[in-house]
Parts: sequence; structure tokens; C-alpha cells
Amino acid sequence: MTRVTRREILKAAGATAVAAPWAMGNARSCGSDNSRHVAVIGAGAFGGWTALHLARRKIRVTLFDAWGPGNSRASSGGESRVIRGIYGADEIYTRLVHESYPLWRALEKHCDEPLLKMQGLLWMFSIDDAYVQKALPILAKYGMAIDCIEPSDARKRYPQIDFSGIHKAYFEHQAGSLKARRACQIVCRQVQKEGGAYVEQGGRTGSMNGGRLGDVILSDGSKFTADVYVFACGPWLAQLFPDLLGNKISPTRQEVFYFGTPPHDRAFDDGQLPIWVDFGERLIYGIPGSDGRGFKVADDTRGSRFDPTNGDRTPSVEGIERARAFLGRRFPRLANAPLLEARVCQYENSTDGHLILDRHPAMENVWLVGGGSGHGFKLSPALGQLASRQILGESDLEPRFSIKRLNSAKQATQFERQR
Repeated sequence: MTRVTRREILKAAGATAVAAPWAMGNARSCGSDNSRHVAVIGAGAFGGWTALHLARRKIRVTLFDAWGPGNSRASSGGESRVIRGIYGADEIYTRLVHESYPLWRALEKHCDEPLLKMQGLLWMFSIDDAYVQKALPILAKYGMAIDCIEPSDARKRYPQIDFSGIHKAYFEHQAGSLKARRACQIVCRQVQKEGGAYVEQGGRTGSMNGGRLGDVILSDGSKFTADVYVFACGPWLAQLFPDLLGNKISPTRQEVFYFGTPPHDRAFDDGQLPIWVDFGERLIYGIPGSDGRGFKVADDTRGSRFDPTNGDRTPSVEGIERARAFLGRRFPRLANAPLLEARVCQYENSTDGHLILDRHPAMENVWLVGGGSGHGFKLSPALGQLASRQILGESDLEPRFSIKRLNSAKQATQFERQR
């Protein structure tokens, strides 16, 4: 990944250092695209795509990240993410996913590398299937196909799976998996190709002046000045804005496991088995194949509170045992599969499970983007596009994503958070 020096950034921005090596001076006016400078803090899925859309609009943009795009502490790290269009009755998310598909494909053309694999998704319900039922008219509106499969037919189609307890199954055609870490790195690289800059530094709010943020303080203690600041910091967002979001975003510990499949048995490869979701008392999902890393199994149930910077990322014995028990029950031939890899990441959902995309109520030039763990990665291209339009004053704010709504929003239940 290309990195630029401080001197090169200052030169590219057409500014000079004032009080610190990073200081760039405020823009002369906002009358032209090139007169504005936007600093985006966080190069994960949301921040990276927001920066890329701004760069494509010829806005001066500098993207920051403390440890790099897709790093192992980030919520956008890891190898893979699911992309699917079913969101119950929440049409806004289905629409954003629908708008994201061509943007993912366009990114692939820029990097000449496959990032999106369309495998389809098998939904298995041992509880009420209202989540899919509510989505059916929305999927039809956006031309996204889904089949209802009787469990008896599903057993014939997928003999690798034990459908005991499953009373309803669906196959979502327009669904697949994304290369998460790699996609973040490619988006960051594309930001630079299209005129933006990238700096591997974290940032926090600095001086305030008349209801505006004057600068951000970087990890090395220096200051950076822009006209507009976008904080897309995932699980760190609540730490950076504790008075506003401290009790509205909760980073939680999540474990992901990769199990080895039998040699010469292709039944568990992504060519023979789709992505799957087991929707029961817990929501457990998996991705076959995972580019040779193994058979991915993850429990979407929210874990305990977690410190994304210093938290211990050693997988728990309880988590491994729970994953093994599930695997043996639903995929019997993998009952004794060896554990190849394990990861501990985090979610940072808002209290009601919806995203945050809003202007800071006390700082008119600060935007906050977050609350997307567990479901935000897939739709990040369209969300970044929406964020760029709102930052440029070209689109109204989406009330569902406002910060104000969190003041009165009820605590979401487990399955309400499964957006």
C-alpha cells in the first residue's frame, strides 16, 4: 500500500504547516470542490468508502487510520463478510445493499481482483420465519430472487446438513461473500489513485471554536486541520465522543472459527454448499470454503463488552465448545473437524441496531458514521456514497440514522439487532 510523507500531503493540499507539521490551514471558501478539505478518521468499510466517493467528486480528502485499513483490531478486519438483501421489514438496508452490488463490481474492475463471490444464502428457521416473510415484498421490489424450500426438499438438495428442528428454509439467490480485509486495503489504495491521501495515524478531536472543530490531534501528538471532519471509527467512536455516544454504542466481543473439512470431500466447499444462516434461539451463520481457510462458523449473538484496543483476543474454551456442538448437530460429518483458525473481533452496534450517519449536534463541521457491526460491511459502498452526499449538502439526513433518535430509542432485542 502506498503511503505518503507529511511533506507530500502538505504539497498535495496546497497548504503550509502553521503550528504543527500536520497543520494545513482552513480552505479559503466552500465555493468550489477543490476549496474544501475533508479529513476522514477511520479507513474501515464506512470511512474508506466515504473517502473514495469524496475523492471521486474531486474533494480534497485525507484518510487516517491508526493501524491501517482492515487491520486485526478493526471491525472491518478479518477475511470474509456475508452480503445479502434480506432485512425483514427494513427496506432502507435492502435498498443500500441493492445499490452496493454494482459498486462492489466496479471496485473489482479497478483492482482486477475478485472481491465478491455470489454463492447464494440458505436460511434455516427453527423459530418463526417472520423475518423473511416481511422481506418478501421488498425483495420483489428490487428484483432480488428468493425460493421457499420445504425441509424435505432441502434435505435432498443439501445432504451435508441435518435439518432436524428446521420447519422452514429459504434460498436467497442474490447473496454471497466479500473479502473484507482485502477490500478495505483496495478501497484505501483507490482513494489515493483518485487524488486523496492516506496517513497511518489515529485522530481525536482537538480545539473547538464557535461550534466548529478546529483540528484533530493525531497519534503522534501533532495536529491536522481541515474544513470538515468525518469520524468513522467503528468501536472507538463511543470512546472519542463519550458524552454523546458513550451509552449508545456498545463494542462486544465476537468469536469466529474456521474448521477443517475432510480431504477429498468437496461437499463442504463453496461450490457445493451456499452460505447459510441457522435462525433459532441463537443466530449462527457460516461461509463454506473461505478461500482455503476452512469452514467458517460464527455466532451472531452479542457477546460481552470489549476493549477494541487492548482486549484479549484469545478464543474462549466455551466458544470453541459451543461451535463444535453446533457443528456436530447441524453438519454431522464435521463433528470431529479440526479447528484451523480462530479470531476474536468485535461488533459496535447502536442500542437500537440501526446505523449512525449524522452531523455532530455541537460541532457543525463534524460527521459521525458508525454503528454498523454485524451487518454494515456489505452495504458500505452505498452508505459511503450517501455519507458523501450528505456532507456536501446534496442529500437530506436519514431520520433512521440520526443521533437524536437514540435518545428515545428502546433497547433492541437480540433479533431486532440482527439487521
